[in-house]
Amino acid sequence: MIPVIDGHNDTLLLHLEQPDRDFFSRQESGHVDLERAREGGLAGAFFAVFPPARTVPGAPATFTRRDGTTARPVPPVVERAEAVDATNAMVSQLLRWDADPERRVRLVRSVADIEAAMADGALAAILHFEGAEAIDLDLAALDVYHAAGLRSLGIVWSRANAFGYGVPFAFPSSPDVAPGLTAHGVRLVKRCNELRIMLDLSHISERGFWDVADLSEAPLVATHSNAHAVCPSPRNLTDAQLAAIAGTQGLVGLNFNTGFLAPDGSSDPELPLEVMVRHVDHLVDKLGIDGVALGSDLDGATMPAAIGDVAGMQRLLVALQDAGYDQDSLEKIAYRNWLRVLRLTWGE
Repeated sequence: MIPVIDGHNDTLLLHLEQPDRDFFSRQESGHVDLERAREGGLAGAFFAVFPPARTVPGAPATFTRRDGTTARPVPPVVERAEAVDATNAMVSQLLRWDADPERRVRLVRSVADIEAAMADGALAAILHFEGAEAIDLDLAALDVYHAAGLRSLGIVWSRANAFGYGVPFAFPSSPDVAPGLTAHGVRLVKRCNELRIMLDLSHISERGFWDVADLSEAPLVATHSNAHAVCPSPRNLTDAQLAAIAGTQGLVGLNFNTGFLAPDGSSDPELPLEVMVRHVDHLVDKLGIDGVALGSDLDGATMPAAIGDVAGMQRLLVALQDAGYDQDSLEKIAYRNWLRVLRLTWGE
């Protein structure tokens, strides 16, 4: 079994919504728990902290645009006080797992920590923020969260905040659908570089992507995105964006969400693994074999039935092997490319 480092899950949000859920025992709900993680070879993962917005009463789930295509309305913004409460609860949850007396989950702050956890058979947990709503404009909270273990940050989710603009969920669409970084976002990028916090470009507008590319001194990374050339969702990356990532020795983690994989944008869980392989092929063509990894979006998206949950991670690797990827390439995609880019970014 090949060890896997996964670039994104929403398991902390699931536990925020289901506080009695036991992560350390097998669960019937959700995609990730420790027992199924071990079955799937999960050695490390980015645990996302995502402050959810309140649902607007009566708001439609989708609407039809004048050209006949469908889209979801832009999600409402989240007030900082509300975001801080949710963020602190999820960070606290990860800290409690890290305090497990058996040390089965380790909150890691360096590549050496990840490698030590892998050697011990523990799950290496990387603290990631999906949206910077909990960060104040003076960035004092960023230092506090960094001290608590924050090592990866997505400036925005698919909504606007004080630092920048995300892409709405529309199909088909270019990612060039919103403004880029604000002046506060520029300062946030620079401070993340100083603290060596990895910046995730997965949900940001195309203009924001290029703003970060112009500013950041670190490799460009999208933890959970796919190829726009295969599936024209604004959440996916154009070939020009992929070229920019390749130019910085960056990385893209393949998102397993069926809606970001299927060429027609559908969310059918019967999507065949061959479509995932097609995205990997395109990403490898544009990024090289060293620039492609995994970023599943488990517990936050519709998974292909052929994968199911975290226990099915190895099935994708088997499909890639059947498509001609050799052992060295499979290991790079599964975990070694994450270690490479984190070493470049974190400096360890």
